Amino acid sequence: MPLFADYCSIRASFFQVMASSMYHAPCGVRSMKGLDCRNYVGLKPSTNLNFSCVRTTIKERPRRILVVRASETQNDSLRKTGMSIEECEAAVVAGKGPEAPPVPPKAAAPAGTPVVPSLPLGRRPRRNRKSPALRAAFQETDLKPGNFVYPLFIHEGEEDTPIGAMPGCYRLGWRHGLVEEVSKARDVGVNSVVLFPKVPDALKSPTGVEAYNDNGLVPRAIRLLKDKYPDLVIYTDVALDPYSSDGHDGVIMNDETVHQLCKQAVSQARAGADVVSPSDMMDGRVGAIRTALDAEGFQHVSIMSYTAKYASAFYGPFREALDSNPRFGDKKTYQMNPANYREAQVEANEDESEGADILLVKPGLPYLDIVRLLRDSSPLPIAAYQVSGEYSMIKAGAVLKMIDEGKGHDGVANVSSTGWC
Repeated sequence: MPLFADYCSIRASFFQVMASSMYHAPCGVRSMKGLDCRNYVGLKPSTNLNFSCVRTTIKERPRRILVVRASETQNDSLRKTGMSIEECEAAVVAGKGPEAPPVPPKAAAPAGTPVVPSLPLGRRPRRNRKSPALRAAFQETDLKPGNFVYPLFIHEGEEDTPIGAMPGCYRLGWRHGLVEEVSKARDVGVNSVVLFPKVPDALKSPTGVEAYNDNGLVPRAIRLLKDKYPDLVIYTDVALDPYSSDGHDGVIMNDETVHQLCKQAVSQARAGADVVSPSDMMDGRVGAIRTALDAEGFQHVSIMSYTAKYASAFYGPFREALDSNPRFGDKKTYQMNPANYREAQVEANEDESEGADILLVKPGLPYLDIVRLLRDSSPLPIAAYQVSGEYSMIKAGAVLKMIDEGKGHDGVANVSSTGWC
């Protein structure tokens, strides 16, 4: 089930160096049959060997007695000496400082590896990849649970029902399953959700009037979640397709659809939505929604515009989940042509000038070039939607053993069970 994230790169800017100290007391041994303790400070023999060292005096003050017990375990650290900072410094100045463990040996090359002189390279990028800690320190893009928005499908029933085309996903009962799923998401750090309703057929109409019913499924769910989790960030979908008996995002005519969308956005804001997300792709709807929200006192409610939403077969499982397939024609007169790259910049310019707070690209994975285009040209946060078809494709590939979903080296499997990226 899908997630979105801001694609701004986060670069590591500091290092943290951790050091551990071991204190070994330089001393003279009273007697040990040929063994001079001064030459074996920090010695860890393989046999259990006990001996006592008595410190000589510095500045005519008696030294503390240190008992050193050698161990068969090479990594056991010796006990602290109890020496003061001044005493430790004096010992180092006298050339009797404690010894540290030896430098770890280099990994041996496999047998048969040819011996060749090192290449005269001034820069070796692999140096920054040599360990998990270094790779994490220099990771350019960092996605955290707080970056994601969790899409949740809801319905009027009491029980959660599985979505056949999306393994592991369910239509959640809004009074029980929804609340439980949000609780689980918050436990792992995901505190933003977006709601998609499966509306009863009897409430659908050609003009989608149920979309702005203040006691409809989505407004009720918003109020319930805000009552349970006041700090939860709730996104909503602004479009008519779940409510339309025709299955289209609007009433086909552009301006008449925008009129309906404004009423839907205000209804969602009145219920407590934090971000309204017009996904319809009508011209001028962002500016109209901004004006409508402000007129009703909802200046604090953000707009995440589906800026570049391309016509795509990847939406199939989603439409099954909401039972919102078009009853006639297709959506190519309002969703974008996949062959058009520059048109995304036109849409972004319009949405930005009309007051959008976030720009979204949909689908995500096939249109990473559009994500990059908008990131380079706009100061606004850029979101990408990993849609239902992408999710189902990953799941199907895993079932067929074509990909290993669990490894997630490239991040794909890491988000496949949650959806948006």
